[in-house]
Amino acid sequence: RRIRPKVYTGLSIHPKQWVTKEQRAQERGYPDNPAINDALKVKAKRLEDCAAACLAQGMVPTAAQLKEAAAPVTQVEPAAGSPTLAVGFWAYYAEWIELASLRGKLRSASVYETAGRHLRGFEKKAKYAVDFDTITPTFNDRFTSYLLGTVGLTDNTVAKQVMTLKRFMRWAAERGYHSSVAFERLTWKRQEPDIMTLTAEEVDTLEALPLPEGGYLDNARSLFLLSCYTGLRYSDLVSVRPEHLRGQTLRLTTQKTRETVTIPLQARALPIVHRMMAGEIRAVTNQKLNNYLKELGERAGICDPIEVLRYRGGLRESTTMPKWQKLGCHTGRRTFVTLSLERGLRPELVMKITGHRDWKSFKRYVNITEQAVEREFARVYDMPSPLRVAQ
Repeated sequence: RRIRPKVYTGLSIHPKQWVTKEQRAQERGYPDNPAINDALKVKAKRLEDCAAACLAQGMVPTAAQLKEAAAPVTQVEPAAGSPTLAVGFWAYYAEWIELASLRGKLRSASVYETAGRHLRGFEKKAKYAVDFDTITPTFNDRFTSYLLGTVGLTDNTVAKQVMTLKRFMRWAAERGYHSSVAFERLTWKRQEPDIMTLTAEEVDTLEALPLPEGGYLDNARSLFLLSCYTGLRYSDLVSVRPEHLRGQTLRLTTQKTRETVTIPLQARALPIVHRMMAGEIRAVTNQKLNNYLKELGERAGICDPIEVLRYRGGLRESTTMPKWQKLGCHTGRRTFVTLSLERGLRPELVMKITGHRDWKSFKRYVNITEQAVEREFARVYDMPSPLRVAQ
């Protein structure tokens, strides 16, 4: 006879808010219920991991083992005279990462893990017990100094670590894991980076580059060009499925923001999408695609020198390098935005296609070239072109 042990979650909800068929809390109209569903997902994953570990050893998990796996994490009281241990903080941080993975946000989970590694490195180096109540403006000064001096991060990367930590603290506060408010004063100034995009001529050159059909570079080029033609992020680019194709448009929900976007497919994009549907184009990791794109750019002769600016502690650092060395997955999305605006598509329409919600985030993708400014200025003010002046 099969025995089903009962494991209590410690969570409660009004019966009318419970969807029995889906075994989850109803979220619409109940703002507190998403947190309950999140907690249930985490507990279910812990129970599955516990069962798998026991079965791997040829044992059936006991009710006690399952109960322990699903039990909420509590703060461990240190012995008298011992330093405060941030057990609860790190357990909840792990839960945050785990939940992002369960939701399919693998890129976000990776960002959270990186921020966590920096926090642990700081905790060890500075002998500073990282906990909900110790994340204060004083912590901010010491942590950012560690990231700049010891780790050697740029201002923008430091700002990203601080922003990620604040995001976790807000997430934990919403679930009642802490009541601290000092974390809201954490800050670091972000420097707006220079935006690198390809010109229309460089895109054409890349498209015309002779390559062995079906090879790794041909595959990488197809993925990148589709990003240049649609503005898709890498995470959405490798997730395109047949159900997303509606005639000559793509309609999908973005991985990062959960925005539903509808993207008209220009003539050069449609064949690439059809090849994806036929399985002729393979998904590759973000890092590999970045490496392949640099090789493609060098072969295509995209070698114009560009100045790369970085800031550390507000100090400007400048490096000059050939353009192909800065080619990456996100260059395609930025290229789409810039070329669309240069060709006369209104900004609000481009934002609708890319899924940007506000101008502040959208403008980071805009890189109107000097040539485009001169051309449009001459067109609007009916000025003679340099060629006509020479004649």
